[in-house]
Amino acid sequence: MDKRVGSAAEAVADISSGASVAVGGFGLNGVPIELIRALLAREVTDLEVVSNNCGVDGWGLGLLLAEGRIRRVVGSYVGENKEFARQYLGGELEVELTPQGTLAERLRAGGVGIPAFYTASGVGTMVSEGGLPWRYGADGEVVVASPPKPTARFDVLGAETEYVLETAIRTDFALVRAAKADHHGNLVFEKSSRNFNPLVAMAGRVTIAEVDEVVEPGAIDPDAVHLPGIYVDRIVQLTPEQAIDLPIEKRTVRTRQEA
Repeated sequence: MDKRVGSAAEAVADISSGASVAVGGFGLNGVPIELIRALLAREVTDLEVVSNNCGVDGWGLGLLLAEGRIRRVVGSYVGENKEFARQYLGGELEVELTPQGTLAERLRAGGVGIPAFYTASGVGTMVSEGGLPWRYGADGEVVVASPPKPTARFDVLGAETEYVLETAIRTDFALVRAAKADHHGNLVFEKSSRNFNPLVAMAGRVTIAEVDEVVEPGAIDPDAVHLPGIYVDRIVQLTPEQAIDLPIEKRTVRTRQEA
């Protein structure tokens, strides 16, 4: 099955307002920026986004956020986006903060058909006991808080430990960035862009991948495939100019020492 589509705009044409969308990337690494820009151009709104973080001001998911297109975010880190903080604290945005490893496993569980799982992360905190502020009111009061989650004790390696039940995540769509794909949608990710991207791709009912390079079926060694094409519905090949649009989140340099 040839899963190539002609453009990012065509690939996201059926994402409508109110949809849930999982988005790959970690910081500015492995972000499907062209698919995000195509979604921005469609002027859809009221989106629920699942992503490790919500981009930064002026790039990535920060583009959708700045235009008020996102209603709710499920993520684990939001510290690099001033507009995100403003909307959250101002009551414009609902946010479900989730431990990073738990978020990764919730996405993976959704992709493999596991409805829920127990984890030790968050036990004894507001993550399990409830009360995390999901949405603030205009006056700063908490109007929506996280509910308490079921817990249970299990004997693991001879020690009884408490665990909290976390539910899987499935979204209407998933947007990811890969380095290489074949026509069937088998994906290869470049180095650390193999972060949340495979897990996000698994969680989407319809998964769309933008890729630097598209090759013929059979050109990718089966042992080199990071994500099987069964999880991928559409692929968009980037132009060389689009493929190198990779900003640096934090540029750090040091003074060269004299010889």
